[in-house]
This record gives sequence, C-alpha cells and structure tokens, in this order.
Amino acid sequence: MLILLPPSEGKTPAVSGPPVDHGQLWLPGLAGARRRVFNRLVAMCARSSARSVADSLKVLGLSEGQKDEIARNAVLAEAPAAPAIEVYTGVLYEALDAPSLPTAARRWLSESAVVFSGLWGVVRLGDRIPAYRCAVGVTLPAVGGLTPYWKKHLKPALDPAAADGPVLDLRSGAYGAMWSPAGEAATVRVLHERIVGGVPKRSVVSHFNKATKGRIVRALAESGAAPASIDEVVGTLRDLKYTVEDQPGRVRQLDVVVRDL
Repeated sequence: MLILLPPSEGKTPAVSGPPVDHGQLWLPGLAGARRRVFNRLVAMCARSSARSVADSLKVLGLSEGQKDEIARNAVLAEAPAAPAIEVYTGVLYEALDAPSLPTAARRWLSESAVVFSGLWGVVRLGDRIPAYRCAVGVTLPAVGGLTPYWKKHLKPALDPAAADGPVLDLRSGAYGAMWSPAGEAATVRVLHERIVGGVPKRSVVSHFNKATKGRIVRALAESGAAPASIDEVVGTLRDLKYTVEDQPGRVRQLDVVVRDL
C-alpha cells in the first residue's frame, strides 16, 4: 500500500547537518526535475533588491510579513536538511506524531507513506530535506506552473512505484492534481457529524479532516497493515474502529465519519 500525504505550510528547519542531496531522495530519476525547480526558486529568492523581494513574495503568494521565507529559500542550497517527517509540521503531522511511534511502526511509515510537494515533487518521510516555502500552485519563472510541471514528470516515475498495491490518497485537492494513480485507489474524506435540533448534520471541517487523517496513518503504522486491495483497506480501517462509508467509483471515496461525543 502507498499512502499519499500533503505537505504542510509550517516547517521546522534543521539545526545542523549536511544540505539536501537530490540524488539521495526517493525516485532518483526525478533528480533533474527537482534540481530545475530548486535552482529557479533559489535564484528568484536570492535577488536582494526591494523590488525583487516584492516580486518573489507575489510569485509565492506570501505577505510582507513573510519576508523571512524569501530569505530562507535564498540559502536552500546550503541549508541543513533533516528527515521530511521532522521538517513538516501542522495538524496532520502533529496528530501522526511519528517520533513517538515504535521502531517497527516508523519503518512501516517510511516505506508506505510519501509526501507531495511543489518543490520536490514527491519524497518519502525519511528523505532529508531543508525547510522551504513553495506551494504547488506557484508559477515559477522559466519553469511555469508547478502543477502541470510535476504532472508531466511524476507519472512515469510514480506509476511503476505504485503498481504493486492499493493507493490511499489523503492529499488536498491542489496536491491531488499532481498525479492520479492508474491502479486501485481510494481518496479519504473526513465528515464531522453533530446533532443539530435532533438531526445529524455532516460537514467537512479542516481541523477534524487533517487531524483524523494523521490519526488514521498512525493507526495503520502501529498495526503494520499490509492490505492488498481497497476492500482490505476498508476492512482494516473498520477493524481499527473507524466508521467508514465506501462510495463506489474508479477511484473510490472513503468517508470517515467523526461524531461528537
């Protein structure tokens, strides 16, 4: 099984260590595509004039108060790298809480879960990367829109990597557009159910969605699950006490219902 995760805007920079080695990241055949985005991002952010900084903020969709993100991007080539699971923060990754997992569960996580990124395309959680700022919705000079860019490069690399088992897609919409699984796959939608006037009402709430997805990945890692099909994924989640409603389709949608106590 391959689990697809989104990145997080919040990232924790490594304190020390060597910089990123593009050739050591998962799917080394993507090294050239990664370097092109990386080099263009660094070059854009390294320009020192006030106008250049303003232009970089606009390209990256950042505010004036986020100029430190431009400065961080400018020195990515020398910045220390750390495992992606330590760099990415945010609600999903806090709920996953990978550092507290037993060794076997962390090994399972490293082998089964990957993170999609506007800068790297896709990486394993154990891949060493620096903290950066570059969402997939960005259009970089001389590269163009990152969504179509990665869609072109990821398909030939990821299709074979995902061919041996089901794909469980926990990505948000923007990152979901980077690559579509060719084989058996399912997306996950978390529905928050509460009683309003005696009637159950369901809605998608960002915090519940992200936190529940993090807890799902943690539970799967702790169980060491190895489902061979989406049907088995559904069975595993139900065995783990999740309420799952299976919606049919070529890419199935699994609605995980979280109810107020």
